[in-house]
Amino acid sequence: MKAVILIAGKGERLLPLTANRPKHLLPIAGKPLLEWLLIGVKEAGIQEVLLITNYMEKMIRERIGDGSSLGLKISYVKQEEMSGTANAFYSGEGFTAGEDFLGIYGDLYLAPSVLSKVVTGHLCGETTITGLKRDPYLYGALKVAGDQVLGIVEKPKPGSAPSDITNAGIYIFPPQVFKYIQKTALSSRGEYEITDTINQMIIAGIKTRVQMLEFNEWLDVGHPWTLLEANERAMKNLKGSIHGKIEEGVYLQGEVYVASSAVVKSGVYIEGPVYIGEGCEVGPNSYIRPGTVLTQNNKIGAGSEVKNSILLNGAHIPHLSYVGDSIIGEKTNFGAGTITANLRFDNEPVKMTSKAQRVDTGRRKFGVVVGDNVQTGINVSIHPGVRIGNNAWIEPGSVVTMDVSDGVIFLKNGSEKPKIY
Repeated sequence: MKAVILIAGKGERLLPLTANRPKHLLPIAGKPLLEWLLIGVKEAGIQEVLLITNYMEKMIRERIGDGSSLGLKISYVKQEEMSGTANAFYSGEGFTAGEDFLGIYGDLYLAPSVLSKVVTGHLCGETTITGLKRDPYLYGALKVAGDQVLGIVEKPKPGSAPSDITNAGIYIFPPQVFKYIQKTALSSRGEYEITDTINQMIIAGIKTRVQMLEFNEWLDVGHPWTLLEANERAMKNLKGSIHGKIEEGVYLQGEVYVASSAVVKSGVYIEGPVYIGEGCEVGPNSYIRPGTVLTQNNKIGAGSEVKNSILLNGAHIPHLSYVGDSIIGEKTNFGAGTITANLRFDNEPVKMTSKAQRVDTGRRKFGVVVGDNVQTGINVSIHPGVRIGNNAWIEPGSVVTMDVSDGVIFLKNGSEKPKIY
């Protein structure tokens, strides 16, 4: 069996993090999201993978390569026209060579055993769909009788779903799927959707069974807060090992990974699980709390505290600052005394603006999402749920209560002005 993984999307809900990189390369516990999927594919006994790309394809090819470092053989096809999941899977017809194949949406974080379970449970010649019990209205609901799937309702209106079983976006298709993709019409959303193809196959009498997943085995990484949740799940399995320099007076508790070129200076207190990547410098006298990932070339300075956060390559939190439950972009630098809030006064879940709508993150504690090359002045405070765009500057002493646009100077009075170089 071979695998086809769809990774063509832009990931607009993850902006500003996806302005300069595809979402499939965003870091989770020291590895890109896509790499976690590929590891699961290999563990399921599959060795040949086709990646269906589009957005920033070159960056993905450079990072993942031919798959040899993972013990896989990886090929690429670019989906030139972004016209839906059925069209994307159709790109794999020549690759699958007339056999059943595993098809996966590439923005999923899965527990280690999931793909092995799906492959083992599949019956040749049938279609296997994965499902889990959760709110189906943002995805698709399965109409089932026992383990037989009778149909899929894509993004049903509240109260109209045939069940509470959500389509989890992992399939095993028989080779006949390509014949039915050719017959698939445009949906009301103007796309060729694989769920419409599957409904055709069910009507034609091709058996379709559901493989149920547990709630904690699956996560759709489509928002910044689900990226943070995926990181939290992966970090629970982190195995600590020390390869870099640890000075005297450092206290380590739990699972802590320190890469060979990293330095942890005297007076640092680290509570694992914590991942400290290559070229990172921590301390002196800083506090790193569970769930934190320093990806590469990060600096955490004296008196700073970082808790349950992801710092992209080259982000610096030099001194006397606090970062909690946040994601900080590449080469961003916080001025002394920069504080990210991660808790509302009323203890209600933090909300963020996503594609012009306020969205409930479902998290009581969630901090900020900061883009690449951002600079904050001294004594800046940022409220929970704020996004700061790439290349923005924040005036010293600012209290940031609203999202900040790309490439502007945010002033203390809450207004923005263009940079003048």
